[in-house]
Order: sequence, then C-alpha cells, then structure tokens
Amino acid sequence: MKDKLPFSSYLAIGLMLFALFFGAGNLIFPAQLGQYSGTNLGPAVLGFLITGVGLPLLGILAMGYSGSRNLQQLAGRVHPIYGIIFTSLLYLTIGPFFAAPRTGTVAFEVGIAPFVNEGFQQSGLLIFSIFFFAAALFISLYPAKMVDNVGKILAPGLVILLAVLLLAALINPMDSLASPQEAYQSGAFMTGFLEGYNTMDALASLVFGIIVINIIRSMGITSKGEILAATAKSGIIAIALLGVIYVGTAYLGATSIAALGLFDTGGPVLSGAASYYFGIVGSVMLAVVIILACLTTAIGLITANAEYFHTLFPKISYKLLVVFFSVLTFIVANFGLENIITFSIPVLMLLYPLAIVLMLLAFLSSLFNHARMVYAATIAVTFAISFFDGLKALCDSLEIAYFNWMKPVLSFYKEILPLYDEGLGWLLPALLVILLTGLVARWQKSDAAQEA
Repeated sequence: MKDKLPFSSYLAIGLMLFALFFGAGNLIFPAQLGQYSGTNLGPAVLGFLITGVGLPLLGILAMGYSGSRNLQQLAGRVHPIYGIIFTSLLYLTIGPFFAAPRTGTVAFEVGIAPFVNEGFQQSGLLIFSIFFFAAALFISLYPAKMVDNVGKILAPGLVILLAVLLLAALINPMDSLASPQEAYQSGAFMTGFLEGYNTMDALASLVFGIIVINIIRSMGITSKGEILAATAKSGIIAIALLGVIYVGTAYLGATSIAALGLFDTGGPVLSGAASYYFGIVGSVMLAVVIILACLTTAIGLITANAEYFHTLFPKISYKLLVVFFSVLTFIVANFGLENIITFSIPVLMLLYPLAIVLMLLAFLSSLFNHARMVYAATIAVTFAISFFDGLKALCDSLEIAYFNWMKPVLSFYKEILPLYDEGLGWLLPALLVILLTGLVARWQKSDAAQEA
C-alpha cells in the first residue's frame, strides 16, 4: 500500500491517457475550427476547449469521485437496466460504430492517401486498414502492458512530432488571421462549444477514467481520496497537452487560408501545412503523427469495449472479443469517413447531454443522499430533449425534411427552452429538476429521521 505515487508515475499515466484520448479527430476538428473562425478564433477555441478538454477532465474526475467500479454502476443509479443500455450504447459509439473506425479511415485519408493514386483510394484504404487494425489487435491482446506500450513509447513520440509542426506555424505563420466564415461571424463561442462534441472525448472519459483508476490501484494506492488525487493529477497532465495542441492546431488553421485555401475538413489543412513547411519530409512526418495518434486511440477503444462486454458476457473470452471488435471496426472503417461522420453526429447530440448530466449528478449525489428519484427524473427530462435533438441532427445530416410528428415538439421546445437554438436546451431543465427533486429527497430523509 502506498500513500502517493512519484511524479514519474503520474506523468506516465497522464501520457497514456493523453494518447488514448488523442486521435486524428483531435487534429482535424480544431484545424477546421481555426479556418472557419478566423479573427474570431479566441471565443471559438474557448468554447471548443470547454467540451474538448474541460468535459473529459470532468468525466475522469466524476468516475473517481463517484467511487463506482465502472460506468455501468454509475449509470445504474438511474436504473440497472438503464445502466446497461446507456453504457453499451456509449461503448459502441466510441468503439466499433463510430470513433474506432474513424481512427483507421482518417489515418489513411490524411497520412496515406496523398501518396496513393486517386483510382486506388478504396483498395488502398482496404490494404492499409488491414495492417492498421491488425496492429491495434495485437497490442490490445496484452492490456497489462498498456502503460509501457502506449504511455512511455507512442505518446512522447507523438507529442514531439506534432510539436515540431506547430512550433513552425507559431514562429513563421503562413499568413494573418482570415475573416470568419458565416457560422463563426456571430456566436463563435457556442459554435466552438458544439464542435467539441465531435472529439467524443467526454464520452470516452467515462470509459478511460476506469482504466486510469485501475492502473492507480494496481500501483498500490487504495484510499478513495488518494485515488481521486492521483486521477486528477494524471488527468490534468493529459488535458493540458490536449489543450495546447488544440490551440496550436486551431491557430495553424486560422493562418492557413491564404496559403492553402478553405477546406471542408481539417485534414487537408494539416497535409498542406506539413508540405508548406517541410516539403515531402513534412508529409511523411504528418503521416507518422496521424498513424500514431489514431493507433493509440484505436487500441484504447478496442480494449475498453472488449473488457466491458466481457463483464456482460463472461463466457466469451476477452481475447475473442478483442478479435471481434477489431474485425467489426475494420469493416465499418471501409464504409468511408463521410458516412461515419454523417451518422455519428445525431448519436452525439443524443448521448452528450446524458453523459454531461450523469457527471453532474455524480458530483452532487451526496447532497441529495444519492436518491434514485433525482437520477431518474433528471435523466428522463434530459432524454426527452436530447432525443429530439438527435432526430433533428439526423434529418439535417441526411438533408431530409423533419418528420411531421417531430415538428410540434421542436416548435414547443424552441418557444419555451432557453438556449435551445444553441443546442443546450436540455441544460436549464436538467438543473431545475436536480434542484427540485434534490430538495424533495432531502425533505424525505429529514421526515424519515424524525419518525425514527
């Protein structure tokens, strides 16, 4: 048993956590945000940092503070069945359905595709993804070595390679900040806030937090207070690195339009910047950065999914589940990045509010005596709003008209819910329900104590 860990252990765990969080989306989305926000870069990045950095740290701390063994136990405070459904959906979202396939697809499109003839892109993706997910499969089969394989080797290499490119952009920017595009001309902060959803890191934090806590326990830390302190220190290291890279990459994008042009995604921004500063060497360097970033994230997502579903179905071995999720992720990846992003946005609009509210409830739980009523009522109200946000986003993504039965509900929400147009219509109702049901829960306990 230990009272605390040396700084080197916090650093190793923090680097591991950073590497698990950091995938290609964490490069592409801030680069795109930079291009589109231009001179409004400051408020846009601030909003992005809240959801892209602040919420992941909140999620890690919520898992440590709650004392829950895993996400299912925490979500099970709403109801045991809800705990299983929510946790399974979250794992599949950040796993084989969306985030994990995106790692392989983006790694190819940004790192490899520039070197492949246009006619061979699909077959090139197939060949690359075979090797990519085979490597992820191999490392995921030995999770006990995760800190050594990921934290101590891949993450520092990733940070160094990326730092070279961002330092070049800072010392010798391609141009001054451009004018903001329409989406960022007004409300740049809220636009950046919602863009941070695309990283999926707040969802992943509820999964990766348990990995960190288990590693800390394996190092001899047993008290809840010390586990929380160690989790916080490791988490701060990880999110500090993420924050610096987000700001740097967004600045790179904001200064790139005159030299590179305006792009639909952030991938060509990074490819163009690497070539602009370092020629073919820069392109190769970027390919290495992207592949390392995506590989480390894929490893974490496959491992987390296999471990969770092994607890649900203990008769299926962990290694068999690793193979299953690696193959499934490989298959989905070959449907292409555009399809993955199109169908991921509606799911994120549904899940993010539920995840954020669960984090808040974890921190406030002791104030209302952990009453299930508070959890259930708050989640029910949040779901009633985020469900329609997800449907609306699905229609927008597919460019189809809203279903007729949706329209009265959407109109009602728009009229009565503050911040609804900003995508935060669920926030104030959730806080109000926590307050009201929390007071009822405390009053009921007070009455019960007096009767006793």
